[in-house]
Amino acid sequence: MQQPDIFFYEAFAEEQEALRRYLPEGVRAGFTEKTAQEYGRPDPGAPVVSLRTQSVFPVEWAGRLRGILTRSTGYDHVTAYRERSGVAVPAGYLPLYCNRAVAEQALLLWLALLRRLPVQTEQFRRFHRDGLTGGETRDRTLVVLGVGNIGGEVVAIGRGLGMRVIGVDPVRNLADLEYREFAEALPEADILVCSMNLTAANRHWLGRETLAAARPGLILVNVARGELLRSEDFPALLDEGKLGGLGLDVYDHEAELAVSLRTGAASADPVVRAILELARRPNVVCTPHNAFNTREAVERKSEQSMRQFLHFSRTGEFLWPVP
Repeated sequence: MQQPDIFFYEAFAEEQEALRRYLPEGVRAGFTEKTAQEYGRPDPGAPVVSLRTQSVFPVEWAGRLRGILTRSTGYDHVTAYRERSGVAVPAGYLPLYCNRAVAEQALLLWLALLRRLPVQTEQFRRFHRDGLTGGETRDRTLVVLGVGNIGGEVVAIGRGLGMRVIGVDPVRNLADLEYREFAEALPEADILVCSMNLTAANRHWLGRETLAAARPGLILVNVARGELLRSEDFPALLDEGKLGGLGLDVYDHEAELAVSLRTGAASADPVVRAILELARRPNVVCTPHNAFNTREAVERKSEQSMRQFLHFSRTGEFLWPVP
């Protein structure tokens, strides 16, 4: 059997179906829903490999790869692999396919927390309404931390709901948006949505110290990167009432967390254990890094992935290269 031209890791069923529809004639592709470490093959599987965010490629693969395509808007995991391996493997990413989808997931999370949806669904069993009083969005202050492609959509959604919206970003591209420094904006926030890029400077930045000035009851939603949060700080922040709710679609140590949840195996990782403890709380909503996953976005992602691969095959360069 001939080796595939490209191998797709972390391709769930609907994504595989869409990718196959856009697969050009004559191009051979391999697929698995597993991460590279779960799949456990001794070689990359193809000269070009595609992943999402949870696969950890062995360092020795780097010299055998012509290219890496991450089917995500973030690429810090690819940059980290190139640094770890010492090989500048050509790499591409997909910066524009899921902006609206991720922004709408942020909305889903903050509305669920604002209206106490987890408790509502639990109390339906007794049709009991005590302790369920939530809040409305109109006139509340939404602070958007990182106003890029996704954050810009969050701004538009907040405005559509009649919220006061403040942006926090060193690059101020929206002329009609009120921008503030984080220290100025945080005390005014009712809802804080994190949609900024992960960098070496902001890793584990959001935690007890940086959120100390938040007004009690703040709802925090993270749809960017899990590594932005110091996960171990958040049980206490919730216990103390500094946070009224926490919505997470991304996680620190996400690969380890995913394996623990999929296999049911206990984890000795303190970060994973902290996240699992958070997920049991009624004022925390966790989703499985699924913000991108709409029919529309999966179609865009599949089409753009194949366009990236074909362009790379012809030219040796990606249309949207990882810097």
